[in-house]
Amino acid sequence: MVKMGKDYYDILGIKKGASEDDIKKAYRKQALRFHPDKNKSAGAEEKFKEIAEAYDVLSDPKKKDIYDRYGEEGLKGGGIPGGGGGPGNFSYSFQGDPHVIFAEFFGGRNPFEQFFGGRNGGMDEDMDTDDPFARFGMGGGGIGGFPRSFSSGMGGMGPHTSVVKKHQDPPVVHDLQVTLEEVLSGCTKRMKISRKRLNPDGRSVRVEDKILEVQIKKGWKEGTKITFPKEGDETPTVIPADVVFVLKDKSHPVFKRDGSDIVYTAKISLRDALCGCTVNAPTLDGRTVTVSTTDIVQPGMKRRISGEGLPYPKRPDRRGDLLVEYEVKFPERLSQSARDTIAQVLPRS
Repeated sequence: MVKMGKDYYDILGIKKGASEDDIKKAYRKQALRFHPDKNKSAGAEEKFKEIAEAYDVLSDPKKKDIYDRYGEEGLKGGGIPGGGGGPGNFSYSFQGDPHVIFAEFFGGRNPFEQFFGGRNGGMDEDMDTDDPFARFGMGGGGIGGFPRSFSSGMGGMGPHTSVVKKHQDPPVVHDLQVTLEEVLSGCTKRMKISRKRLNPDGRSVRVEDKILEVQIKKGWKEGTKITFPKEGDETPTVIPADVVFVLKDKSHPVFKRDGSDIVYTAKISLRDALCGCTVNAPTLDGRTVTVSTTDIVQPGMKRRISGEGLPYPKRPDRRGDLLVEYEVKFPERLSQSARDTIAQVLPRS
């Protein structure tokens, strides 16, 4: 009778003959239950490693076939009737990192954050963990959805360890609000970000803060993007994403922006609109400019003061214009004598 040694099926809590999907589901449940970051009981780390080894064997058709026929000793080259190595001198030893297998199975995600974050580190051992992770595409053709040709190498068919495939997340985008005065003169913004970084062990991560200096150049338009390559989160399976700041204009109490021009609304009376007026218009740098008109102010009428706007992005030595836009304030009431006078003076058409 063949000695079985470790019962990989029992370790995963399934019966011999279980399907590939059953093996994946069993690994998912047991790995979540005994992960040492969540299970602080004595022996959890060793149990977590046993679960990874069991999955490494049973998820690989070749290793599983040898194990089913000859047991652990036969798989590892010491227990096949007649002595000697395994079939074809096959010899297996588990050399994979159970934490890497776990990370790859869940696609680099942290399932504890997404589904158990509100439990203060606790977990219901009877919780059905299959459905939520299946919705996120975890599992699949190999470990965590990696092709069998990649995942079957986990566990060390030879002396080498597996190489973790990495991917880069999409850019992390933040709005960066600037005033018109900052766009006029240019400035430096110091932005503090928090991001995850890998520790030297290549598995665990730490959270660190970093100050990014954003140079705002004269005349930059809203929507301008400033990119800091690879300043996002880093994990064993994730290359840090780019961090992107997008310029947004702050609402200004006096001016509106129109490209490189700025617009000032001058409120004038109906009398001034009809008889002519002088307006002292402010500028972005704190001065005032005098704008006079003897013409009747028509609806939508504007006056343009050259060179008092914002710098052109590609020609910061030149500036756009200040547009004075008139808004006529009509009186709320008129006396009868005033009505009569206006009626006599103004034409009907």
